[in-house]
Amino acid sequence: MSTLMKLGVVKVLTNQGQGCKIAACTFVQNRNIAGKSLRSSLPTPPPKPAPFDYVNKDYTWLRSLFDRTTHRFDENSKVVVVEGPVAVGKTKFAAMLAEDLGMKHFPEANMDIHYIRPNGCDLRMFDDQIPEDTRTFDHVNFNLCPNHRLAGNYQIMMYIARYSQYIDALAHLLNTGQGVVLERSPYSDFVFLEAMYKQKYISRAVRQVYYELRAESLEELMRPHLVIYLDLPVPKVQEAIKSRKLDHEVNGRALTTQFLTEIETQYKNKYLRDISTHAELLVVEDIERLNFDQYTEREEPKMKDWRLPREVDWADQRMLYTNQKFFLMNLFGIPKLDVPELLTSADDAYERIKVIESHPKFAYMEGYNEGGTLFKTKMSKYTEYI
Repeated sequence: MSTLMKLGVVKVLTNQGQGCKIAACTFVQNRNIAGKSLRSSLPTPPPKPAPFDYVNKDYTWLRSLFDRTTHRFDENSKVVVVEGPVAVGKTKFAAMLAEDLGMKHFPEANMDIHYIRPNGCDLRMFDDQIPEDTRTFDHVNFNLCPNHRLAGNYQIMMYIARYSQYIDALAHLLNTGQGVVLERSPYSDFVFLEAMYKQKYISRAVRQVYYELRAESLEELMRPHLVIYLDLPVPKVQEAIKSRKLDHEVNGRALTTQFLTEIETQYKNKYLRDISTHAELLVVEDIERLNFDQYTEREEPKMKDWRLPREVDWADQRMLYTNQKFFLMNLFGIPKLDVPELLTSADDAYERIKVIESHPKFAYMEGYNEGGTLFKTKMSKYTEYI
């Protein structure tokens, strides 16, 4: 990581020639990513349209006639994903990278997206009042008790959390032109599922459901431009885990040598091999040699998701991630009645709902209170989860 930062992150090739236009699209691919040092040495770029307020407004077909998506793009309008084993330093690296590139940093998705509600309440506070099968279960619980009945449901919900965050990242890029840096993604989430399965933390049936949901949902996303893998041998990972002194990691039963080794195996033998057919895959020292402009042929698999031929195609993708996140998240609403560990009894579910809804903060729907309902015409637009 220090080597990369000494290089200025993106001391990239200085030849900034433009690539070829594709069909009727006005966007011309930029061949490199530019960091602070390079941007400061170049002429001031022409002004771009102001970012679109996608959180509160819909991007409609009519608006797309006047607000072109690619007019906000520049050389840093990219999706960058930082991957690596546990405790390798992804958060610090991704934050520094995003700051240098002028991109938005998305910290790693976690179960907070499911448990912390818009009214500020954390659903974990109800755990001692509700049946065990309906309680929250996050990474802390998993590290301490990886064979728990809820472990399989936890990993599926982690995939959903990463999926939700990735939609947000795509919406941000397409509506603002600002690139994004994420820590892990829904594309790599399966490495944890496979490690859990190999250690018999989850059943074959849960694994099958996971891949059914993955197949149903993943094709709706646009794959990243760049994946940076921070490599660290398992013995060094174990040292890093001990160094950060988190009790649930150090004294938990999940992060065994076999579990960490399987994560590394799945990363290197499966994920990195598969994602490299589309994205650039780099070790940190290689980032200065990026050249995205070499992939312009229609049948070239690399960067295929980002070579849309017409402006209307960009508008369609932008409308999908801006306006229709709710429908994308509904892809996970597939009932699976033959996997017991993914089911909760009706009685237990009722007890949970009764306890939560008795709390004063849950007396009203989000955005509502005891007064002013006459003038309320719509609910919040934004969808975090389902």
